[in-house]
Amino acid sequence: MRSVLFDGKTVMPSKILCVGRNYVKHIEELGNEVPDEMVVFNKPNSSLTDQLLSFHGEPLHYEAEICFIVENGAIAGVGFGIDLTKRDLQSKLKNKGLPWERAKAFDGSVKVSRFVSTKGLDLSKLEVELFINSMRVQVGGCDQMIYKPDVITREMASYTTLEDGDIIMTGTPSGVGAIHQDDKFLGRIKHCGDCLIEVEWLAQ
Repeated sequence: MRSVLFDGKTVMPSKILCVGRNYVKHIEELGNEVPDEMVVFNKPNSSLTDQLLSFHGEPLHYEAEICFIVENGAIAGVGFGIDLTKRDLQSKLKNKGLPWERAKAFDGSVKVSRFVSTKGLDLSKLEVELFINSMRVQVGGCDQMIYKPDVITREMASYTTLEDGDIIMTGTPSGVGAIHQDDKFLGRIKHCGDCLIEVEWLAQ
């Protein structure tokens, strides 16, 4: 089982629960329709990776996200994450009306930072920011989400058990694109404009 760090402790998520199409501008950039209900899908523990991949059978796309970690059935921590996507395969599967798992849940499809406690934080003031090669390509926050964090956790808990250490990925703002080998990624999670987490990764 792969692990992540939460407030200095090592935890092993049983699963990664993901929200799709949660920012209107991202929906528009991919030519999708705004969903009537929350779009959700899961990634297994084996999707967690120590390396930021640029290729896995085909070129990969990045999607920067605000991520939460669960404790006692509720949001307990926040971190920065990249949801890696096989965009060409995803498009083919969507066009055929088939599930996305092969394009989303492959080994190495999630890269996350450490997580810090959300105690005392106003979740509506959280923001994600991604720079690639010193250029800002994505920025978005909980205030722009169609489904807010409390709605996400309530909806997910209605059909599956939220285990301690499980990760929730809340969707990505507009600005997604292809990853190239040796791209330099800098990701941030901010709260009220202050930086909570900053990570730097080099694409392999």
